Amino acid sequence: MSLIAVVEDDASIRKLILYALKNNGYEACGFECGADFFESVSTHIPDLILLDIMLPDMDGVEILRRLRKSGATQHVPVMMITAMGTEYDKVNALDTGADDYMTKPFGVMEMLSRVRALLRRASVSRPESQDDSLLSESGVEMDTLRHLVRVDGQEVVLAYKEFELLHYFLQNKGIVLSREQLMQTVWGFDYEGESRTVDMHIKTLRQKLGRGGELIQTVRGVGYKLESREKMP
Repeated sequence: MSLIAVVEDDASIRKLILYALKNNGYEACGFECGADFFESVSTHIPDLILLDIMLPDMDGVEILRRLRKSGATQHVPVMMITAMGTEYDKVNALDTGADDYMTKPFGVMEMLSRVRALLRRASVSRPESQDDSLLSESGVEMDTLRHLVRVDGQEVVLAYKEFELLHYFLQNKGIVLSREQLMQTVWGFDYEGESRTVDMHIKTLRQKLGRGGELIQTVRGVGYKLESREKMP
Protein backbone atom coordinates (compact mmCIF):
# COMPACT_ATOMS: atom_id res chain seq x y z
CA MET A 1 0.00 0.00 0.00
CA SER A 2 1.42 3.40 -1.02
CA LEU A 3 2.11 5.92 1.75
CA ILE A 4 1.16 9.49 0.84
CA ALA A 5 2.15 12.51 2.94
CA VAL A 6 -0.10 15.59 2.83
CA VAL A 7 1.51 18.84 4.01
CA GLU A 8 -1.33 21.38 4.27
CA ASP A 9 -2.02 23.88 7.04
CA ASP A 10 -5.74 24.32 6.24
CA ALA A 11 -7.36 21.64 8.41
CA SER A 12 -10.53 21.32 6.30
CA ILE A 13 -8.58 20.80 3.06
CA ARG A 14 -6.13 18.44 4.74
CA LYS A 15 -8.97 16.31 6.14
CA LEU A 16 -10.73 16.23 2.76
CA ILE A 17 -7.57 15.05 0.96
CA LEU A 18 -6.79 12.44 3.60
CA TYR A 19 -10.37 11.13 3.52
CA ALA A 20 -10.32 10.82 -0.29
CA LEU A 21 -6.94 9.07 -0.30
CA LYS A 22 -7.83 6.58 2.44
CA ASN A 23 -11.19 5.88 0.80
CA ASN A 24 -9.30 4.91 -2.36
CA GLY A 25 -6.99 2.42 -0.71
CA TYR A 26 -3.97 4.58 0.13
CA GLU A 27 -2.22 4.96 3.44
CA ALA A 28 -2.07 8.71 4.15
CA CYS A 29 -0.76 10.98 6.88
CA GLY A 30 -1.26 14.72 7.28
CA PHE A 31 0.98 17.52 8.56
CA GLU A 32 0.14 21.16 9.15
CA CYS A 33 3.72 22.44 9.03
CA GLY A 34 7.14 21.64 7.62
CA ALA A 35 8.72 20.83 10.97
CA ASP A 36 6.24 18.04 11.73
CA PHE A 37 6.63 16.70 8.19
CA PHE A 38 10.43 16.52 8.33
CA GLU A 39 10.30 14.84 11.74
CA SER A 40 8.18 12.08 10.19
CA VAL A 41 10.29 11.80 7.03
CA SER A 42 13.37 11.13 9.14
CA THR A 43 11.89 7.70 9.97
CA HIS A 44 9.29 7.02 7.24
CA ILE A 45 9.89 7.97 3.59
CA PRO A 46 6.54 8.41 1.77
CA ASP A 47 5.88 7.18 -1.77
CA LEU A 48 4.33 10.52 -2.73
CA ILE A 49 4.11 13.99 -1.18
CA LEU A 50 1.27 16.50 -1.66
CA LEU A 51 2.76 19.84 -0.63
CA ASP A 52 1.17 23.25 -0.08
CA ILE A 53 3.29 26.35 -0.71
CA MET A 54 1.95 28.70 1.97
CA LEU A 55 2.75 27.09 5.33
CA PRO A 56 3.08 28.68 8.78
CA ASP A 57 6.71 27.82 9.48
CA MET A 58 8.46 27.46 6.10
CA ASP A 59 7.76 27.98 2.43
CA GLY A 60 6.69 24.88 0.49
CA VAL A 61 9.24 25.59 -2.24
CA GLU A 62 11.99 25.62 0.40
CA ILE A 63 10.72 22.26 1.68
CA LEU A 64 10.90 21.00 -1.90
CA ARG A 65 14.51 22.21 -2.24
CA ARG A 66 15.46 20.34 0.92
CA LEU A 67 13.76 17.18 -0.32
CA ARG A 68 15.61 17.32 -3.65
CA LYS A 69 18.98 17.83 -1.92
CA SER A 70 18.55 14.76 0.29
CA GLY A 71 19.58 11.41 -1.14
CA ALA A 72 16.72 9.71 0.73
CA THR A 73 13.97 11.87 -0.80
CA GLN A 74 15.38 13.37 -4.00
CA HIS A 75 13.40 10.95 -6.20
CA VAL A 76 10.13 10.94 -4.21
CA PRO A 77 7.40 12.44 -6.44
CA VAL A 78 5.97 15.74 -5.20
CA MET A 79 2.75 17.45 -6.26
CA MET A 80 2.34 21.07 -5.23
CA ILE A 81 -1.16 22.09 -4.13
CA THR A 82 -1.67 25.80 -3.66
CA ALA A 83 -3.95 28.78 -4.19
CA MET A 84 -1.13 30.55 -6.04
CA GLY A 85 -1.78 30.01 -9.75
CA THR A 86 0.35 32.45 -11.76
CA GLU A 87 2.69 31.17 -14.46
CA TYR A 88 5.69 32.32 -12.41
CA ASP A 89 4.53 30.29 -9.39
CA LYS A 90 4.08 27.18 -11.53
CA VAL A 91 7.42 27.52 -13.30
CA ASN A 92 9.21 28.22 -10.01
CA ALA A 93 7.76 25.12 -8.36
CA LEU A 94 8.35 22.88 -11.37
CA ASP A 95 11.89 24.16 -11.89
CA THR A 96 12.68 23.52 -8.23
CA GLY A 97 11.75 19.88 -8.71
CA ALA A 98 7.97 19.46 -8.39
CA ASP A 99 6.55 16.63 -10.48
CA ASP A 100 3.07 18.13 -10.79
CA TYR A 101 1.13 21.23 -9.77
CA MET A 102 -2.54 21.67 -8.89
CA THR A 103 -4.27 24.94 -8.05
CA LYS A 104 -7.00 25.34 -5.43
CA PRO A 105 -9.92 24.88 -5.69
CA PHE A 106 -9.55 21.46 -7.30
CA GLY A 107 -11.76 18.44 -7.82
CA VAL A 108 -11.17 15.30 -5.78
CA MET A 109 -11.40 13.09 -8.89
CA GLU A 110 -8.73 15.16 -10.68
CA MET A 111 -6.47 14.97 -7.62
CA LEU A 112 -6.84 11.18 -7.42
CA SER A 113 -6.11 10.84 -11.14
CA ARG A 114 -2.89 12.85 -10.77
CA VAL A 115 -1.91 10.84 -7.68
CA ARG A 116 -2.34 7.59 -9.60
CA ALA A 117 -0.30 8.93 -12.53
CA LEU A 118 2.59 10.03 -10.28
CA LEU A 119 2.67 6.72 -8.41
CA ARG A 120 2.54 4.83 -11.71
CA ARG A 121 5.55 6.71 -13.09
CA ALA A 122 7.46 6.24 -9.84
CA SER A 123 6.81 2.49 -9.87
CA VAL A 124 8.35 1.97 -13.32
CA SER A 125 11.48 4.02 -12.65
CA ARG A 126 14.51 2.06 -11.52
CA PRO A 127 17.77 3.02 -9.78
CA GLU A 128 20.57 3.61 -12.23
CA SER A 129 23.73 1.55 -12.29
CA GLN A 130 27.08 3.28 -12.26
CA ASP A 131 27.42 2.81 -16.02
CA ASP A 132 23.90 4.16 -16.73
CA SER A 133 24.62 7.28 -14.69
CA LEU A 134 27.51 8.51 -16.89
CA LEU A 135 26.52 10.31 -20.10
CA SER A 136 28.59 12.49 -22.41
CA GLU A 137 28.66 14.16 -25.82
CA SER A 138 31.22 16.50 -27.41
CA GLY A 139 32.68 17.82 -24.16
CA VAL A 140 29.41 17.81 -22.18
CA GLU A 141 29.57 15.25 -19.35
CA MET A 142 26.84 14.25 -16.89
CA ASP A 143 26.93 12.09 -13.78
CA THR A 144 23.32 11.57 -12.70
CA LEU A 145 24.17 9.78 -9.44
CA ARG A 146 26.29 12.72 -8.27
CA HIS A 147 24.01 15.27 -9.98
CA LEU A 148 27.05 16.75 -11.70
CA VAL A 149 27.54 18.39 -15.11
CA ARG A 150 30.82 19.46 -16.70
CA VAL A 151 31.53 21.23 -19.98
CA ASP A 152 35.11 20.84 -21.24
CA GLY A 153 36.10 19.80 -17.72
CA GLN A 154 34.49 22.80 -15.98
CA GLU A 155 31.61 22.16 -13.58
CA VAL A 156 28.29 23.81 -14.50
CA VAL A 157 25.52 24.36 -11.94
CA LEU A 158 22.04 23.67 -13.36
CA ALA A 159 18.57 24.08 -11.87
CA TYR A 160 16.61 20.86 -11.34
CA LYS A 161 14.56 21.01 -14.56
CA GLU A 162 17.55 22.19 -16.61
CA PHE A 163 19.41 19.10 -15.40
CA GLU A 164 16.47 16.86 -16.32
CA LEU A 165 16.22 18.46 -19.77
CA LEU A 166 19.90 17.88 -20.47
CA HIS A 167 19.59 14.32 -19.18
CA TYR A 168 16.74 13.62 -21.62
CA PHE A 169 18.66 15.17 -24.52
CA LEU A 170 21.75 13.07 -23.76
CA GLN A 171 19.63 9.93 -23.59
CA ASN A 172 18.17 10.74 -27.04
CA LYS A 173 21.14 12.12 -28.98
CA GLY A 174 20.31 12.96 -32.59
CA ILE A 175 16.56 12.46 -32.09
CA VAL A 176 14.19 15.38 -32.67
CA LEU A 177 12.09 15.92 -29.53
CA SER A 178 8.89 17.94 -29.69
CA ARG A 179 7.98 20.48 -27.01
CA GLU A 180 5.09 18.21 -26.03
CA GLN A 181 7.48 15.27 -25.53
CA LEU A 182 9.78 17.42 -23.41
CA MET A 183 6.90 18.66 -21.22
CA GLN A 184 5.50 15.16 -20.79
CA THR A 185 8.85 13.57 -19.93
CA VAL A 186 10.66 16.29 -17.97
CA TRP A 187 7.69 17.87 -16.21
CA GLY A 188 5.79 14.58 -16.06
CA PHE A 189 2.42 15.71 -17.40
CA ASP A 190 0.73 17.55 -20.26
CA TYR A 191 1.23 21.29 -19.91
CA GLU A 192 -0.90 22.26 -22.88
CA GLY A 193 -0.21 25.60 -24.54
CA GLU A 194 2.85 26.34 -22.40
CA SER A 195 5.61 25.93 -24.98
CA ARG A 196 7.13 29.14 -23.58
CA THR A 197 8.10 27.18 -20.47
CA VAL A 198 10.14 24.74 -22.56
CA ASP A 199 11.67 27.51 -24.68
CA MET A 200 12.64 29.51 -21.59
CA HIS A 201 14.38 26.54 -19.98
CA ILE A 202 16.17 25.65 -23.23
CA LYS A 203 17.42 29.24 -23.47
CA THR A 204 18.84 29.29 -19.92
CA LEU A 205 20.27 25.77 -20.34
CA ARG A 206 22.14 26.83 -23.49
CA GLN A 207 23.49 29.92 -21.74
CA LYS A 208 24.76 27.94 -18.75
CA LEU A 209 26.37 25.27 -20.92
CA GLY A 210 28.25 27.92 -22.93
CA ARG A 211 30.04 26.19 -25.78
CA GLY A 212 28.16 23.00 -24.93
CA GLY A 213 24.86 24.78 -25.46
CA GLU A 214 25.56 24.84 -29.19
CA LEU A 215 24.81 21.10 -29.25
CA ILE A 216 21.11 21.78 -28.54
CA GLN A 217 19.69 22.71 -31.92
CA THR A 218 16.28 24.14 -32.75
CA VAL A 219 14.27 22.19 -35.31
CA ARG A 220 11.90 24.80 -36.69
CA GLY A 221 8.23 23.96 -36.31
CA VAL A 222 8.95 20.77 -34.36
CA GLY A 223 11.16 21.14 -31.28
CA TYR A 224 14.80 20.50 -30.41
CA LYS A 225 17.56 17.90 -30.69
CA LEU A 226 21.04 17.39 -29.26
CA GLU A 227 23.58 16.72 -31.99
CA SER A 228 27.26 15.78 -31.80
CA ARG A 229 29.75 18.34 -33.12
CA GLU A 230 30.77 15.95 -35.91
CA LYS A 231 27.22 15.98 -37.31
CA MET A 232 26.58 19.71 -36.90
CA PRO A 233 26.58 21.82 -40.11
